[in-house]
Amino acid sequence: MKKFMDKDFLLTTETAKELFHGYAEDCPIIDYHNHLPPKDIFERRRYENLTQIWLEADHYKWRCMRVCGVDEYYITGTADAYEKFLRFAEILPRLIGSPVYHWAHLELQRYFGIYEPLTADNAKVIWEKTCAMLAGEGFDAVSLLDKAKVKALCTTDDPADSLEWHLKLKDDGSIPFITLPSFRPDRFLHIDQPAFIPACKALGEKYGEISDWDSLKNALRASLDFFQSAGCRVTDHGFTRFRYARGNCEAVVKKALRGETLSEEDIALYQGALLRFLGEEYAQRGLVMQLHLGPVRNTSPVLMKAFGPDAGGDSIGATTDPFLLAAYLGDLEGEDKLPKTVLYNLHPGDSAMLSTMAVDFCANGAKVQYGAAWWLLDHIRGISEQLDQLMETGLISGSVGMLTDSRSFTSFARHEYFRRILCNKLGEKVENGEYPCDLSFLGELVKDICWRNAKNYFGI
Repeated sequence: MKKFMDKDFLLTTETAKELFHGYAEDCPIIDYHNHLPPKDIFERRRYENLTQIWLEADHYKWRCMRVCGVDEYYITGTADAYEKFLRFAEILPRLIGSPVYHWAHLELQRYFGIYEPLTADNAKVIWEKTCAMLAGEGFDAVSLLDKAKVKALCTTDDPADSLEWHLKLKDDGSIPFITLPSFRPDRFLHIDQPAFIPACKALGEKYGEISDWDSLKNALRASLDFFQSAGCRVTDHGFTRFRYARGNCEAVVKKALRGETLSEEDIALYQGALLRFLGEEYAQRGLVMQLHLGPVRNTSPVLMKAFGPDAGGDSIGATTDPFLLAAYLGDLEGEDKLPKTVLYNLHPGDSAMLSTMAVDFCANGAKVQYGAAWWLLDHIRGISEQLDQLMETGLISGSVGMLTDSRSFTSFARHEYFRRILCNKLGEKVENGEYPCDLSFLGELVKDICWRNAKNYFGI
């Protein structure tokens, strides 16, 4: 029997151990998609306790607490910080097989040197020990990221954002990594949702009133100019349903701005026009486009009313229509305006489709990537399946690796989680006689996947 989450956690062969400890373990991190607040980085935020680090904004943990029957008062409510931590410690042993269980213990090990499993019985001791450590040096937001060997991270930012904190970080020479904004125009993509008109108003106040399709494009161009001046290399787009149609959307935009109801045809026409416009802009500017496909968001009216969006009331939605996605990418490629693009799926049924579709668009260089196992798929099985797809229908050696998609400053242990699964997967191929035992070559390939491919692909 193996020891609990020891140095060879998830590594089942000698080859896997050599690949991880010899090549992957000390690789730096390029985290090209997360939700960390840049203000906390610039101000070098200090944390008083694990509740602030773990439970303040982590909907992964909130979902686990809810499904175990914990009252919302102890999750997003006004309960005392220790009471919240204790409720999480009480349910943690029940999360056998959950990535949250593994992540929590990796974070205790890597940041606090605590190797015993967290339970209700030792919660008080671990609480007091971590509080004492957090009060000392080396545990502010910058130090936590530096401890994880983060070299670059890309946050998620609305086109109307002032980027105040990114600009301050850009001028701060004392921080040992770079923090870049990502252009996230979700509120403009979903013209049928209530956020569209307020988004147009906010963007219009910065870059000129938005009254039609041309003025919307002009405002988005101006925002992209500003984002690039702040160091933006990455854009990001979240879809509940991927819609796409060809045609003129001027009348649709005016209908939406007047508050009129839109048909499905209207929505598809607008989203297609906007996606083509944005894709062309990204290609011209050398920006990478990320497409996150497949969630259904904010399904719980109770959570939405009490907390708002991003409360953890989201789940896996529908599969993406491959004909529409292929039409979009094909239209851009046909005009030689296809930017580098990373495709992510939340529905497992999209995995093979996205992996094979990425290969379809390699005629002028491998611009399109099948991205990391994302959100509700970033567990052992989901990561393993994504790696299998890349090996069997794509190119694992060209993968840009892992991301955190996180709001927590200690979540970068997730990169280690991915790297262990990667090394074990490759080690199995060697041990099974499916690939030669060339550790020098495989080790460099592992380094590529862990960080070098991302550095080169995103131009960071």
